[in-house]
Amino acid sequence: MSRVQGVNERDWKLFRSKLPDWQENYMDKLNHEYMEILNGDGNPSDRFWALEERIRKDKRDTGVVVRGASRSNMLENILALIREGAIGVEDLAEFSEELRETVKMFVERNGV
Repeated sequence: MSRVQGVNERDWKLFRSKLPDWQENYMDKLNHEYMEILNGDGNPSDRFWALEERIRKDKRDTGVVVRGASRSNMLENILALIREGAIGVEDLAEFSEELRETVKMFVERNGV
């Protein structure tokens, strides 16, 4: 397998193919959470501003937008997606054992 910057070609292609679906699923989850905010208790203005603050925070998440999706930061992006709850370790089942083990090590070591 071809390796560039520590990531094999198969894992890189798989990441690029899965990322759009992961992001769509994450944004669907966020949309449901936003509806809960809007349908919650309190003044309409308070709910509006709570939603605005939440969207401002969430729009920087990797699950919404990936900045610099390159091989060199693929692992960083995967870990961010896990940390945000956009994906779980189980979503990496099709990736190489080497990548899964590396992710597992980071998750266990850093409590991602």
